[in-house]
Amino acid sequence: MIMKNLTSTALRYESGKLLVLDQHLLPHQETWRVCQTVEMMETMIQTLQIRGAPLIGVGAALLVACLVEQGQPHNDILDGVARLRQARPTAVNLMHCMDRMAVALRQQNWQVASITCAEELFEQDQALCAAMASNGAALVKDNDRLLTHCNAGSLATAGVGTAIGVITQAWRIRQGVSVWVDETRPLLQGGRLTAWEMERAGIPYQIICDNMAASLMQAGKVDKVFVGSDRIAANGDFANKVGTYNLAVLAHFHAVPFYVVAPCTTVDANCKSGEHIPIEQRAKAEVTGVRGSFGEVSWSPEKADAFNPAFDVTPASMVTAWVLDSGVYTLNDIQRGILKGTSKNALFTR
Repeated sequence: MIMKNLTSTALRYESGKLLVLDQHLLPHQETWRVCQTVEMMETMIQTLQIRGAPLIGVGAALLVACLVEQGQPHNDILDGVARLRQARPTAVNLMHCMDRMAVALRQQNWQVASITCAEELFEQDQALCAAMASNGAALVKDNDRLLTHCNAGSLATAGVGTAIGVITQAWRIRQGVSVWVDETRPLLQGGRLTAWEMERAGIPYQIICDNMAASLMQAGKVDKVFVGSDRIAANGDFANKVGTYNLAVLAHFHAVPFYVVAPCTTVDANCKSGEHIPIEQRAKAEVTGVRGSFGEVSWSPEKADAFNPAFDVTPASMVTAWVLDSGVYTLNDIQRGILKGTSKNALFTR
C-alpha cells in the first residue's frame, strides 16, 4: 500500500517523500526540507523546525509510515516509534500519535494498518481543528480585540490551528476583529510565526512585547485572550508556552475572558493535575541570545547562566472556558469529569 498525498501549511507528503516547512527560518525564508529518518525527525522536533503539539505528532506519524513504505525492518520501525515518543516530553499529542502507530504496527497486516493510521491521524487533526474553530468563533463579538501567545495556528497543526483557528474563523464572520500578537520570548514564535500567519490571512494585527499585555488590559484594549496548549490535565490545568500563566493572571485580575483552545488529543486523562505535567528544559543559549533566518546574536556575558523552561502551567481556576473540538466547557464541566470522558471518546487514549 502507498500512502496518498497529503498537504497542509507546514507538512507535505508527496510521492513517498515527507516534506517539512522549516519554521526556524520563518518568516523571511520558506524552505521545505525532506525528512527521511527517525534521527532527522527527532532533530527537527527538538530544534523547532517542526513544532506545535498536534503537528509534531502528525509529522512523526507520517515519518513512520514513510519508513514502512521504504521497507524498513519492522523492529527498527518500532524502536523508532519509541524514540520519537520521547522527543518532546510535554507534548502529549506526540505520545498519543506514537501510541496509535505502535498499535497499528503490531497488527497482522501492519504495513497497511500503519499507513492507514497515519492518514487517519492527519485527516482527523484537520477535522478537529475545524470543529474547534467553529466552537470558539461563537465566543467572539464584532470589534473584539483578541490577544494570543506563541503560535497555535496552521504552523502548529495539520489544519487551521487551535487558538488561531478560532481567531481566523471569527475574523471571517465578525466585523472589526483585530489581534494583539505577543512576541513570545525567548524564541519569538508570536512575532515570527503568528505574525506570518496573520499576514497570509489578511487579519489586522499588531505585535507587542510580552510585557506590554498588562498595560493594554489596564487600558481596556483587550477583550479576550485565546491560547493553545501542549497538554491538559484531567482537572483542567494546562501547559502551554512559557508566559501563558502570566497572561492568565493578568486576565483574571482585569476580568478579561481567558480561553484555552485544544483538540481532544491534547487531553491527558491519566494526568491528574498540572503539577504532574513534565516541563521541558531547553538550552540557555535561547535566553542569552537569539538566532533565526536573520542570523545569530548573543547579548549576554559569555559565561552567563540562564533558566529556560519551555512551558508553564496555568491552573484551571484561571480559565474562563476550554474550547475543544467536542464543545466549550466551563470549570463546572471540568469538575464533573468532562475531560476524562472527552479523552476516552477520542480514539487517542493512551
